[in-house]
Amino acid sequence: MKLLLVIASDDTYAFIASYVRPLGFELIRYRHPLKAMDNIDEVDPDGVIISGEDFPRHWKTLVQFIRSERPKDKTAIVVLKGPNFPFEEAAKASYIGVSGIVSENLSNPEELDRLQGILSRYLPIDDGRRSKRIRPAPWDRFGFLACNPADQTFITGNLETISATGISLLPEDAHSVQKLGLDAVLSECSLRVGDRILSPVCKLVRTGKIVSFHFESFPPGEQDFLNDYIQSRPLRERKYIQEHPDYTEV
Repeated sequence: MKLLLVIASDDTYAFIASYVRPLGFELIRYRHPLKAMDNIDEVDPDGVIISGEDFPRHWKTLVQFIRSERPKDKTAIVVLKGPNFPFEEAAKASYIGVSGIVSENLSNPEELDRLQGILSRYLPIDDGRRSKRIRPAPWDRFGFLACNPADQTFITGNLETISATGISLLPEDAHSVQKLGLDAVLSECSLRVGDRILSPVCKLVRTGKIVSFHFESFPPGEQDFLNDYIQSRPLRERKYIQEHPDYTEV
């Protein structure tokens, strides 16, 4: 499946790319809507994500151009909104055929969930490629430790999210991680999942206050163990609530 990203900001593009690639998309990027319009038939995307913040005057033109030949069931369109996106603009977006609107502040986990929900609703994402992210709760037992290949120090911190394809982490020393650079591969990693320690090879796919690692590979059997553990999470949640009747999730 092809996903066309019309985004000027390199940071925004890198963030979204690190999130949607594991879902199985082939990404094509343009830095200006007019270039995207010129090549829309050649690219033939299944979905389009356009930054309304980067292109406040052009995103509606691009949407209308796409919708003149491509209905929602053929090409989904997501608009990224900035902090100044009035209700009137949202109403126009719905009227001209936008599939969904998501805040450009994708460091907010709720906005990432909203983006995945829109893509899942309109695009035939293979269930085997779709990665449901989990935010660790009291009944979960997750942990992460890696060796920084640049200086042999440890990388650790608080797990923000985990899925079958990767993790996001609030590192104790973010500056040290950022010095690695995007796409750095860490071969010495330990991932605690319940009572078991797994040994994934990880690639750094996002830097910043929150960093993200993609699982490149696992030793035999470990990927299946992680998948099964994530799938059984509702059972652990139910058991925990039964044993802690005063617990309320924040």
